[in-house]
Amino acid sequence: QVQLVESGGGLVQPGGSLRLSCAASGSIFSMYVMGWYRQAPGNQRELVASITSADYTNYADSVKGRFTISRDNAKNTMWLQMNGLKPDDTAVYYCNARRYPLIGAMVNYWGQGTQVTVSS
Repeated sequence: QVQLVESGGGLVQPGGSLRLSCAASGSIFSMYVMGWYRQAPGNQRELVASITSADYTNYADSVKGRFTISRDNAKNTMWLQMNGLKPDDTAVYYCNARRYPLIGAMVNYWGQGTQVTVSS
């Protein structure tokens, strides 16, 4: 079992910055691919960024060059640094942990979400 808790969301003006944190507990953190997803009202939940235990990263085209994902396996923590925020970045941001066993179904965990609002 993995428990995920996000923090760091809030209200920011366009062009501003926020850093989201995700603290994990209950399992071996390094065994999981970690990621940030977001969902705006009326929209489908979408992948923002992901990072493997070996620090391979992947970003949505809409955030490349503005957002940076990172993790510290020793601290069981993941971050999303968001710079140059735009109103279209407004959404609930979710921490995600995924594990792919050699035998058995994929295991997937979600945090409760944290609201990010970009508005003047």
